[in-house]
Amino acid sequence: MAIAQRGEIEALIGGERVTLCLTLGALAELEAHLQAGDLVGLAERFANGRVSARDLTAILGAGLRGGGNGISDDDLARLSIEGGVKGAAEIAARLLKATFGEAE
Repeated sequence: MAIAQRGEIEALIGGERVTLCLTLGALAELEAHLQAGDLVGLAERFANGRVSARDLTAILGAGLRGGGNGISDDDLARLSIEGGVKGAAEIAARLLKATFGEAE
């Protein structure tokens, strides 16, 4: 069960209900993978809502690993996600919102 106060969310990925969380380690992984530089750069990168399929895979993969799921981005890319690409984008948006909060 996801704990919202810890920035965790739940999603249906690969036919399983899983917990995703962008822990500090997961955020560091995401910064490095996406060459964002720092947390502000990472948040700004996604603030405009434009993300690539590679970005979605990186966000969801880091969130899954942060939530305790040992899955590679390559394995994640082969799984079905409820709602397809749109569903993946919605999960990523919920995860980023849970991590960074609402933009003001």
